[in-house]
Amino acid sequence: MKRSFFFIFILIPVWLFSQVQPNWESIQERGYPQWFGDAKLGIFIHWGLYSVPSYSGPEQYGEWYYRGLMVNDTGRVQFMKKTYGEDFKYEDFDQLFKAELFDPDEWAQLFKDAGAKYVLLVTKHHDGYCLWDSPQKPDFNSVVGGPKRNIVEELTQSVRAQGLKMGFYYSLPEWRNPLHTWYVDSPDSIGNYVENYMIPQFKELIGRYKPSVLFTDGEWLNTAEQWHAKELIAWYYNTVGPEAIVNDRWGSGADYGYKTPEYSSGITDTTRPWAECRGLGRSFGLNRNEPLSNYLTSEELIQHFAKLVAAGGGMTLNVGPAADGQIPLLQQERLLDLGNWLKINGDAIYGSRPYTHFYETKGVELIRIDPQINFNWVRNAPDKALTYDHFQIRWEGKLLAPVSGEYIFEAKADEFMTLWIDGKKIFSNWVSAENSDSNAQEAADAQALKGTIRLEKGKQYDIKIEYEEKTHEARATLYWSYPNQEKQVIPGQYFQTPESAGSQPGLLGVYTCEKPYIAYTTQPGKLYAITLEFPDNQLVLPVEKPKENAKVRFLDLKKMELPWKYVNNQLIIDTSGIPFSAIQSKGAWVFEIEI
Repeated sequence: MKRSFFFIFILIPVWLFSQVQPNWESIQERGYPQWFGDAKLGIFIHWGLYSVPSYSGPEQYGEWYYRGLMVNDTGRVQFMKKTYGEDFKYEDFDQLFKAELFDPDEWAQLFKDAGAKYVLLVTKHHDGYCLWDSPQKPDFNSVVGGPKRNIVEELTQSVRAQGLKMGFYYSLPEWRNPLHTWYVDSPDSIGNYVENYMIPQFKELIGRYKPSVLFTDGEWLNTAEQWHAKELIAWYYNTVGPEAIVNDRWGSGADYGYKTPEYSSGITDTTRPWAECRGLGRSFGLNRNEPLSNYLTSEELIQHFAKLVAAGGGMTLNVGPAADGQIPLLQQERLLDLGNWLKINGDAIYGSRPYTHFYETKGVELIRIDPQINFNWVRNAPDKALTYDHFQIRWEGKLLAPVSGEYIFEAKADEFMTLWIDGKKIFSNWVSAENSDSNAQEAADAQALKGTIRLEKGKQYDIKIEYEEKTHEARATLYWSYPNQEKQVIPGQYFQTPESAGSQPGLLGVYTCEKPYIAYTTQPGKLYAITLEFPDNQLVLPVEKPKENAKVRFLDLKKMELPWKYVNNQLIIDTSGIPFSAIQSKGAWVFEIEI
């Protein structure tokens, strides 16, 4: 059992807000509106010109299609030529982006049925294409282009008609703007673009539609000062009013806004609001090239969402419509399954707060033979039995030296890796693991994964590799080079498992993690235990003793009351009387305890 102690972020009643000044002190003092911390679930929508090709690598973001063309990514360039012709340009997608099946009322109804409380539309992604008639982009928007429709305006009206909050994603930089070409021009030359293009466009969009949520992006090459962040945040708050909230992507030097972990196991931060943003698959924009296995099942989606909420956060779940405006049916199915679960179990989610500890966890161990150490899991887990983040691997076996001489061993690892040969540590970046909290530090550590040792031809050496993944990307690749052999991934023929594993080719890999199987949330006077494995006969919870004559209910069966007892600091709930065949929920089951 893991216990966490924390401070709850301050949620301020909306009537207490006053004019915000353009400085960080005033912005910080404003706090965050309570509705966002209560909402838990929002819907992200990535839809634009990139939705026409809907193509990228299986693990790549489809909405970054144009960036692939910029850097001559082979897959996207060849797909472009083969599918659309040698002379076809990205801007030509504008005439193929028809949106002929786009029905904003249908979308809004779907999002409401999914249980969402807000919607976040990508009004302009990094390619600069606008889904409204932006005066700053008069020839590159959905009103004059293929759809001939103001998508921002239509969807905003439909979403609000359903009683949901409307939010906008807005890319600060652009890949295709003559005033500043992101990733091509020097970051320090962005001033003219910001002052004469971005700020006027930003204010025109926000002033016109007044979104409740503002999600900026693309900030990472510049400072908050260069983006005029504090001035724009203050202006936005004063323009929209008390319900407005911004995210945390405003450039270096800004430490404000609700946090937006992306494709992770979430975070455990209760000092301010957060919502993980992710797709049902591995891309935000529709990517027709990713396999079905990339998509969360309904059960996996429900469990992941419950764990995020238990840790004090929420989720902004993305859909990627096709160019015609149809949300793929598989995505619709997942949304509706989540919504049906929330109709039964929403008491444990909406408006909830964390318990004194977030989860009950248990150790998971997976053992397998790996022919090589050559993995790039990207944002996935090595196996569905493991968590996306925070897993460890130990590989052991024998290494055969093909020649005598000095061997150079190198690795690419995200995040931490140590190699021992014959009991000697060859390289390690483990020391910096405790102090590393940035991608830049991890990159520097990875460069240090190199070491040498002399080996004798025909001799077998004990080899051990330890790897640890913390968050986000996950990769582990082991190389060697030796006299007359250039650097290569170590071929599997030179590995052999320990005798205890039968001395098979390859290395014995032991994969471990701590995986939650119960998640907790609270409401005033109530504790909710969200079980990710159904308890057949009894549910044992190491929690504080409920009050005398407290009732324990099973939400799935109209709050069916269950017998309980408290023994040795554990609440033991008798679940043997639950008729399993009558249960409607799948993926997670909720027990309500009066406290």
